[in-house]
Amino acid sequence: MLRIGIISDTHGSFDDSLKNFLAEVDEIWCAGDIGDMATLAAIRSFGKPLVAVYGNIDDHNMRLALPEWQCFEREGVRILMTHIGTRGGRYLSHVATKVRSLRPTIFVTGHSHILRVGYDKQFGVLNINPGAAGNNGFHRVRTAIRLTLDGGTPRDLEVWEKQRG
Repeated sequence: MLRIGIISDTHGSFDDSLKNFLAEVDEIWCAGDIGDMATLAAIRSFGKPLVAVYGNIDDHNMRLALPEWQCFEREGVRILMTHIGTRGGRYLSHVATKVRSLRPTIFVTGHSHILRVGYDKQFGVLNINPGAAGNNGFHRVRTAIRLTLDGGTPRDLEVWEKQRG
């Protein structure tokens, strides 16, 4: 059993309130737009294993440090993660091809700054977008997700919300 924290779009912010939410997790997954190398270092030094991808605002240093895609397994669950996966609620064509071929159980994206969790029956995948954990962007409420992977099943999903500022 693993407790997972899922974040995205920190845009240079990794403050105490987010750290408190993530304190109980075993691992952090970050779906990009971290913001800068100092923020990446802060997340890495938090003491939890980190699986991350770069996002569209991340510079060349971040793109050297992190991949565009991550595909990995935890507790018998295949996870696929990238920053931009959908537009208007639909998969981008190259993303649909990747989801179809890799057949993840969970597909994690960021970019939209809108928290969304839903099961896609067509592809048999749980789509998770944790929204935006940072203070920059159009969103008014910062969000992140925590869940448990237990025997191949994601469960006990929790949402963190905090007013920007």
